[in-house]
Amino acid sequence: MTGEVRTEDVGRLAPVVLGALVRRYGHFDLAEDAVQEALVAAATQWPADGRPDDPKAWLVRVASRRLVDALRSSEARARREGREAALTPADRQVLPAVDEVVDGAPSEDDDTLTLLLLCCHEALTPSSQVALTLRAVGGLTTKEIAAAFLVPERTMGQRIARAKATLARSGARFVLPPEDQLEPRVQAVLKVLYLIFNEGYLASTGAGLHRRDLAAEAVRLTRELRRLRPDDPEAAGLLALMLLTEARRPARLRDGALVPLDEQDRSLWDRAAIEEGVALVEATLAGSTRLGPYQLQAAIAAVHAEAPSAEETDWTQILALYDLLEAVAPNPVASLNRAVAVGEVHGPSAGLALLDELVKDDRIAGHHRTHAVRAFLLERAGDVDGARQAYAEAARRATSEVERNHLRSRAAALRS
Repeated sequence: MTGEVRTEDVGRLAPVVLGALVRRYGHFDLAEDAVQEALVAAATQWPADGRPDDPKAWLVRVASRRLVDALRSSEARARREGREAALTPADRQVLPAVDEVVDGAPSEDDDTLTLLLLCCHEALTPSSQVALTLRAVGGLTTKEIAAAFLVPERTMGQRIARAKATLARSGARFVLPPEDQLEPRVQAVLKVLYLIFNEGYLASTGAGLHRRDLAAEAVRLTRELRRLRPDDPEAAGLLALMLLTEARRPARLRDGALVPLDEQDRSLWDRAAIEEGVALVEATLAGSTRLGPYQLQAAIAAVHAEAPSAEETDWTQILALYDLLEAVAPNPVASLNRAVAVGEVHGPSAGLALLDELVKDDRIAGHHRTHAVRAFLLERAGDVDGARQAYAEAARRATSEVERNHLRSRAAALRS
């Protein structure tokens, strides 16, 4: 036993250990529970006994023993209930195999990509994909995930349990899909990681603006995905987008109040993250044969990051990138952002005219951000009363307390 114990290092071994167990024995739900128990044991024992020389082997052995106990208990219960005939040949043979791994060396194979794909299986809802990814691949406990999404631990536990049951019913297997089916599944993984990051960077509910641990976990998992798929331009694009966005975090709050992008102190931005993000964007766009939404969003973020001040932002270039994004992957949120860019390039009246067309889309018509964009454009156009009313309506619809307070303060500032 040697070395300092760091919780994040233990958590990063979770997908590797889980992958080793699931690939060899199946039983995703039991294996995942066993890995969580092994992580708890590590957090308890390592600080007192010291870090093992081979942490992965230690976790595999402990998790395997937990899995052995669970499977033996399940088998004994089946025998007691007279259901021995219902066990499959694989079920009957699993215990000797588990014993072999407990005493032997763990496989060096890295199943993280397979595990990500399984957690993002199309049979699961987006919320279940997010929860299962954070638990199984991120190594977060149910309590930590519940706290991040502001729901009771029991509720999150039930969500994760349902996700596991759905996977079992779907017949999902712990194997990489054929190459012709791999790309859509990877896109699902990218979307889930994007959702996790967004919730960490701008919490949808509650009193806090950020959930830094959630954003950091999304960045870590995206780095891992890029390591596993180094030639995937969208994996690189998503990582760049996260880095360039997270770089602005230190400047987003002042005395607890939200600071919009054009008012932020750019000297507080994380220059190292910006340099890494910009370099990723440049390398990806130069070598990519297909432009995707994450690459284009990262390119937009890079233009903002490289502007010395808000006044020097190249809005013409940003608008051109939004035009490309709308052609490649149209979505209502990007269209709202494009309306802001149109307002910056062609004037607020042009942006408002575009917004009038966008609100015909029911997906965004009632969203607080739609009213916030309208308020911003009306304020730029000099319509103080209209802007004040729009800010107030946006505040009424916002679910984040920090955003709500910011929108109310903007409305109050416009009072005559």
